[in-house]
Amino acid sequence: MIATLLFVVFAALMIIGVPVGVALGVAGTLAIVMSNQDVAWFGLLAVPQNFYAGLAKYPLLAIPMFVLVGSIFDRSGVARRLVDLAIAIVGRGPGMLPLVAIAVAMFLGGISGSGPACAAAVGAVMIAAMSRAGYPGSFSASVVAAGAATDILIPPSIAFIIYSVLVPGASVPALFAAGMVPGLLAGIALIVPTVWLARRNKFGGLEAHLPRPPFWASLREASWGLAAPVLILGGMRMGWFTPTEAAVVAVFYGLFVGMCIHRSIKVRDLFIILREAAELSAVIMLVVALAGIFAWALSTLSIIDPVTHAIVNSGLGEWGVLALLVLLLMIMGMFLDGISIFLIFVPLLMPIADAYGWDPVWFGVILTLKVALGQFTPPLAVNLMVSCRIARVPMESTIPWVLWLLGAMFLVLIAVLAFPQLALWLPHYLGY
Repeated sequence: MIATLLFVVFAALMIIGVPVGVALGVAGTLAIVMSNQDVAWFGLLAVPQNFYAGLAKYPLLAIPMFVLVGSIFDRSGVARRLVDLAIAIVGRGPGMLPLVAIAVAMFLGGISGSGPACAAAVGAVMIAAMSRAGYPGSFSASVVAAGAATDILIPPSIAFIIYSVLVPGASVPALFAAGMVPGLLAGIALIVPTVWLARRNKFGGLEAHLPRPPFWASLREASWGLAAPVLILGGMRMGWFTPTEAAVVAVFYGLFVGMCIHRSIKVRDLFIILREAAELSAVIMLVVALAGIFAWALSTLSIIDPVTHAIVNSGLGEWGVLALLVLLLMIMGMFLDGISIFLIFVPLLMPIADAYGWDPVWFGVILTLKVALGQFTPPLAVNLMVSCRIARVPMESTIPWVLWLLGAMFLVLIAVLAFPQLALWLPHYLGY
């Protein structure tokens, strides 16, 4: 009865528009209190304890730092310089600017690890450039949103950090390594239909008439941005710093580049950058903390074990269960953001993964791929919201293009499901 109430209250609060974090906290608190009706105050004591426990995890310290890195590089002009270098390499022509948008978004994934931050940085540069070249705003917004979705796969990744906190058997370095190959495959899979659609519909007819940046000058300008992923990922691999420390190093490196090299960030800009990063970090951390209350309620009410037992013994078999989970998360991805999906479903899904002996690192990549798909799947697609706002187009106008890109990334999900070594080869090679 109480278990049913837990999910009914959560669903009802979500339907009436209550923020997901508040819905998780209220539903969890109500279930805890009702399960201790004789001593209600004892149940309430568990709420602040689990609120704090949800935050008191060392890897979570990296999240505010990587959010701050995204804000810094957004304002430092790194994205524009990377775009100039990419155009200098691939040249001009139909479909080349969308290719550049996805490639630069993938590269920025090695700096910030935040899809919305990447969509803002790349969209601010590429959507205007694609508009001048003759691309429709809805197509440009779709390409930028899809390209930015690869950021949570290519390390560093905020999603992987949260997953590692929820699943102790999956370390952050192993998850970062596991996401590299699927992330690159996802980017390549997006590029193919993007270029084909642009050429089939004769988009970008004005692109060939735009100037091509000189290669060596563009390379020199972009060199500081190119060095950022090398510093962050190379430093972690060499053992110079942990992922959390790498986030702090990235912040100071970004400030140095923005204030001393490109001089695009002034002292007066620091307050705006810090405020933006603090607001976004506070939202993420509040959802994490309130989800801790919900997860503790699930555990206390002994909901997880019966659900696991029912699914494992449903007769669907391993592949049937996998297909069911993919379908479930695809539907949830249309309405919930990626962090919320992790916090709600990982405590429920990990016992199922353990029952079938699935590798927790591989399973984390599968879940993150689904979250990446959700970031540009209407109606609640955080990346698409950002890019549509920049392009000034309604989200529904992007659907004809988004469907092609969703299909391309879904094929990568199927490939990683069928061939787990696509995700596990690199972490095993690196000894994680």
